[in-house]
Amino acid sequence: MSGFRASVLTLYPEMFPGPLGVSLAGRALESGTWSLETVQIRDFATDRHRSVDDTPAGGGAGMVMRADILARAIDSASPEGDDRPRLLMSPRGRPLTQARVRELADGPGAVILCGRFEGVDQRVIEARQLEEVSIGDYILSGGEIAALVLLDATVRLLPGVMGNALSGTHESFEDGLLEHPHYTRPPEFEGRTIPEVLISGNHALIEKWRREEAEKLTRERRPDLLG
Repeated sequence: MSGFRASVLTLYPEMFPGPLGVSLAGRALESGTWSLETVQIRDFATDRHRSVDDTPAGGGAGMVMRADILARAIDSASPEGDDRPRLLMSPRGRPLTQARVRELADGPGAVILCGRFEGVDQRVIEARQLEEVSIGDYILSGGEIAALVLLDATVRLLPGVMGNALSGTHESFEDGLLEHPHYTRPPEFEGRTIPEVLISGNHALIEKWRREEAEKLTRERRPDLLG
């Protein structure tokens, strides 16, 4: 199938498509704008218990996902010649940004490994050149929810997914700023009115107001974005 192709390697394929099966992403999935396959990592285990993890070398709590089993799963989903990036959802990865999301949306798709337990054997990360990606400075039970976030952010930017072509460009982070406030009817709500400039019809003033409000919000809430 042409278009954006996502392959998700997981111990819980039943978590997909989940929210990706409804709304914009769901309609795009149904129409073939993008495709989603899930790969059950346990299918590549070799023992009768279908084990995918083992105790950490050097001791310590928890279990670690095995390199050999993950490598077989990755190679099955992404054979030689597959030019899709290989991503590992990990709290120690580089933070996911709107710029990276746009790069992914402009590409052929992604192979996404959802980690579980204490983590993934470092050797498979290196051997299969996995790009570690984080969606925030907190810990989830596994990479599946993070993969859903990444795919939702990416799929909505695919051509034709959003009805208004400008929707994807007038948003938070697209120009390094948080988005300006929004207003709509009714003209008055509990004593609060819509700013006069927004109903003035002067598009130059409206754009200036929106830019100033975006800069103000960014300074207050995310000064780190301003450098």
